[in-house]
Amino acid sequence: MKAVLLHHPDGLAYGDVPTPTPAKGEVLVEVAVAGVNFMDIGVRRGQFWLEMPYPKGMGVEGAGRVVAVGEGVVDFRPGQRVAWAYGPGSYAEMVVMPATSLVPLPDAIDDRAAASVMMAGLTASHFATEFYPVQPGDIALVHAAAGGVGLLLTQIIKLRGGTVIGRVSSESKAEIARRTGADHVIVDTAGEFAEAAVRLSGGEGVHVVYDGSGPATFQGSLDALRVAGTFCWYGPVLGGPGTLDIMSLPKSIKLGYAVFAHHVRTPELLRARAARLFQWMIEGKLHPSIGQVYPLAEAATALAQMESRASAGKLLLIP
Repeated sequence: MKAVLLHHPDGLAYGDVPTPTPAKGEVLVEVAVAGVNFMDIGVRRGQFWLEMPYPKGMGVEGAGRVVAVGEGVVDFRPGQRVAWAYGPGSYAEMVVMPATSLVPLPDAIDDRAAASVMMAGLTASHFATEFYPVQPGDIALVHAAAGGVGLLLTQIIKLRGGTVIGRVSSESKAEIARRTGADHVIVDTAGEFAEAAVRLSGGEGVHVVYDGSGPATFQGSLDALRVAGTFCWYGPVLGGPGTLDIMSLPKSIKLGYAVFAHHVRTPELLRARAARLFQWMIEGKLHPSIGQVYPLAEAATALAQMESRASAGKLLLIP
């Protein structure tokens, strides 16, 4: 079968590898679509999976169909459609993973849509329903509002009755954010968005900031918050803001680092929260935005596009 392997940092190769065999508790899946994520950039740079020897199978997210199951697997059967948010080696024609990593995929959800909402959708769900449960009337500042997480996060905030101020880097991305439901959009590349966010929130500042844009936006996000506002920081690939003096934090704000895995910390939570995303999609309340779709052999191009921050929507790979 074909797969994309990382032989050393930045050393991607597309080629033939043996088809894996599922062990006890595992499932072999034929990959229909693989999702591209910032986590994959971190793996490629050598930031993550340090304990894993080279070559490393790239990718973690996708949708497809069960080919075979290992001993003891009773929740899935050959031929069944499934999706997953974390299955290392997903940039491949086939991937093997624990059955506990899979969710059943309803017939009403196609493979591309499913692969577009697993990692980003569960991340957005965590941010807006658990880390900071948005309430009607809340005002949220969403960074990278035209990205995979930002577009889904905007929709979930709106579902919960919140107002969205989206920050994007270009006018073309601003239009995408508006179409998805952002109430206000700030076009900014210099980190000078805080004043506009405070003005758009009636002079008080926003209730919550969702910031995965790296250290350059950290201070502006602090400045955009109202008294007792919440700062949801995420995205390890771009790095953190450095050492903080907690006594210097302004306005009694609450600051935390949100990790999507904590939202789906058991198989039961993974399946329940994925099912909620799928139901929102079936009801027409959540619409994944697919950006560009590449052949699996062009994985390096897709990663470069994401890393440049030029892309909008979800990037996908097709084996």
